[in-house]
Amino acid sequence: MLKKAGESSGLEFNSPAHGNWNIVHTGMLLPEAIQIYVCADNCMRGVVLTAAEMNAADRFSFVIVEEEDLLNGNLEDVTIEGVTDVLKKRGDHPKAVLLFTVCLHHFLGCDLERVYEELEARFPEIFFIRCYMDPIMQKHGLTPDQKLRKSIYDALPERNAGKSDSERSVTILGSDFALDETSDIKRLLKAENIEVRELPTCDSWKAYENLADSRIFIACYPPGKYGLESQAERLGKKALYLPGSFEYDEIIMQWKTLEQAVGGNAKDVESMKDPDMYMEKLPERIIQSEIALCEAALEKTRKVIGDVPVMIDHTFHPRPLELAKLLLTHGFSVTRIYLDAVNPEEKATFEWLKQQYPGLSYEPTIHPEMRVRPRKEENILAIGQKAAWFTGTRHFVNLVEGAGLYGFDGIRKVAGLMIEAWQEEKDPEDLIIRKGWGCESCI
Repeated sequence: MLKKAGESSGLEFNSPAHGNWNIVHTGMLLPEAIQIYVCADNCMRGVVLTAAEMNAADRFSFVIVEEEDLLNGNLEDVTIEGVTDVLKKRGDHPKAVLLFTVCLHHFLGCDLERVYEELEARFPEIFFIRCYMDPIMQKHGLTPDQKLRKSIYDALPERNAGKSDSERSVTILGSDFALDETSDIKRLLKAENIEVRELPTCDSWKAYENLADSRIFIACYPPGKYGLESQAERLGKKALYLPGSFEYDEIIMQWKTLEQAVGGNAKDVESMKDPDMYMEKLPERIIQSEIALCEAALEKTRKVIGDVPVMIDHTFHPRPLELAKLLLTHGFSVTRIYLDAVNPEEKATFEWLKQQYPGLSYEPTIHPEMRVRPRKEENILAIGQKAAWFTGTRHFVNLVEGAGLYGFDGIRKVAGLMIEAWQEEKDPEDLIIRKGWGCESCI
């Protein structure tokens, strides 16, 4: 049963599927930077293990807050002196420090401005990025993940490259994964001779700073939308929110929006009133060809899989309901979706599914009773790690957050991954316990 709006939170179950990225994984994307966490040792355990498991312990440090530090009311000094000690003991100074403060700093009213001012004065060559590990805020307002996807770009300089340079590049913000080279966005921009810049591909601080040179910023991953809007406003860039979708009509609209934004006839993103008027730059035959390729890929997959029950979970892609609708309308036997809440962007799709497919079941992943649900279901194709764990199937698509999938190309890739998952077994007990899908793992 899905959680209702306004329903209070209680005890929750956390399944062993740990492929989704957390704040430690995302912070490691910033090159030539380290992370420092200031918190109690019980909270430190998880983040320390994450850094160790991804073989990045050399870029991770911590300051332990003791009970007496809280009683003495000197959390500011503990934070300042602890971070100073960490940096002085390092053999080198990083370009940036992602400094994570925690719930305790909020509870005690810690003067964080004083903390950062003092650290910036002591280490003027280091950029201190304001980060937060405050899980008490996860149910209200911005989550630590959303705030990090904004703050990780705070070090981008306020500068503008030459006009020709800025118009020949586009920067994608807020994603843990670089888009596939065959993704719609990259193919469209390549046709215009426009470079795509992304944090996951940056291997140096200079490459990171060059993200600021583009005229247009794009976010494709919903948790990155807040950061996109904030950084575009700060740096005076044009912001395009083009979330990954499985709806043909929305993908077409995104193609038109992007084409108008970067095309030769477009002078200003905000000047677009009716994307349809730019269809002459995006011939109908191209759109129809893309759709035909998707239809062929889905038909091929349907013939291979047949009527095998398909189950999807929300960790696979931000829009699991759209994926379910796509598959159901193409003859697949989608029977269950593992979902804890409905993304507002999918509300219309959810209502459509309730009307058209009332037998489709929705299972939570965090309700305590899920811990004891039977997990041995035969002949199941799972799409996503949690669907794989809750069903116990060895036939599953092992991918999180949509990875680099996008647009028409993404639909075709999903179809191919479904065939591969059905024809080749995987060991869920080994794969889905690894933290951070796609990260190096020493497990």
